[in-house]
Amino acid sequence: QVQLQESGGGSVQSGGSLRLSCAASGVTDSSNCMAWFRQAPGKEREGVATIGRAGFTTHADSVKGRFTISRDSAANRVYLQMNSLKPEDTATYYCAAERAQYCYTTHEWADFSYRGQGTQVTVSS
Repeated sequence: QVQLQESGGGSVQSGGSLRLSCAASGVTDSSNCMAWFRQAPGKEREGVATIGRAGFTTHADSVKGRFTISRDSAANRVYLQMNSLKPEDTATYYCAAERAQYCYTTHEWADFSYRGQGTQVTVSS
């Protein structure tokens, strides 16, 4: 049974950093695709970053150069390193997984078979 659990959220000032972690079972090897989504109040959920086969990654334009997704298959974890945070990054961040080799930030939340409960990130100005 696949389970995903996010952690690492919190409150930080603009320009600060956070590292989100997704503890996963059964899907963290490179034959599966992992993703981070986020949803801000009043907005639709959006793809932030994905990592697939051979470490192929994609990042949304809004976070490129600031956020980095990575995977530690031995530890069954996927991470989202978030630097230079902005108030507009405030959202609930979710981990997701799909048994596919590749996925992209343009994929929808519903495209992923496995989904976490989310962790809150708040960035103050």
